[in-house]
Amino acid sequence: MASLWKSTVVTLEMIKWEHSVFALPFALTGAVLAAGGWPTLRVLGWIIVCMVAARSAAMAFNRLADAQLDAANPRTAMRALPAGALSSGFVAGFVVVSIALFMLGAAMLNRLTLELAPVALAVVLAYSYMKRVTQWSHVVLGLALGIAPSAAWIAVRGSLDIRIVVLTAAVLLWVGGFDVLYACQDFEHDRKVGLNSVPQAFGITAAFWIARAMHVGMLLMLCWLMELFGLGRVAMLGVGLVAMLLLYEHSIISPKDLRRMNAAFFTLNGVISVVFFGFVAADVLMRK
Repeated sequence: MASLWKSTVVTLEMIKWEHSVFALPFALTGAVLAAGGWPTLRVLGWIIVCMVAARSAAMAFNRLADAQLDAANPRTAMRALPAGALSSGFVAGFVVVSIALFMLGAAMLNRLTLELAPVALAVVLAYSYMKRVTQWSHVVLGLALGIAPSAAWIAVRGSLDIRIVVLTAAVLLWVGGFDVLYACQDFEHDRKVGLNSVPQAFGITAAFWIARAMHVGMLLMLCWLMELFGLGRVAMLGVGLVAMLLLYEHSIISPKDLRRMNAAFFTLNGVISVVFFGFVAADVLMRK
């Protein structure tokens, strides 16, 4: 039992489960917009269960798929699987349990969420192999997180409104952009072993410009979302703050200085998602 608990803790550390905060606030934004306020606690609870379970399955599966690649990369060689702190069998079991929990959560919401759950799983698990076949794997990762607000809308309404897809597009561009930046750290390694990425294909300087363009696109999508849902000044203030945070994120790293990448990638992006959700939720609730 002690060994099981220790392995579970190491697995949670490996997948950085606390970084569920990246996509969860956008899922909650979709839920609030769908409900025109707070959804019921039951629906909200199962949405959170599905989000955390899906991300946990995807991250653990990614570590399994990349175990040999991680072992060959100095930056990732000390991760739990290549370092021998976890067995591949235990991590595979963790993936299965996470998928089962995700399917249970989908079943507890409504019929459409259950029917679409395998599609969502296919997207989030497929990302693990995209870097082997396309330089645009960052877009697939963006889609994996971007479906969260649309999925949450379906969880609340039992149907899909095309307007919420705009938020999916915004999250796709946001995640894709910061993943392009993050991949700059592995530029030399990816070229050496033949993995695909935007930095590997176009170079680090061009990758920075592509990431900037994706983040500008994200902001345009968010402005369009404000118009589609008739949101007011409070929500627009949230978009303004997101723009400022993105600008700061891009100011602390450069093609010649990646030392603060973790601060830009983990800390600021977590703040961005929480800020956006907070201001949109406040705007919606103030109008009730």
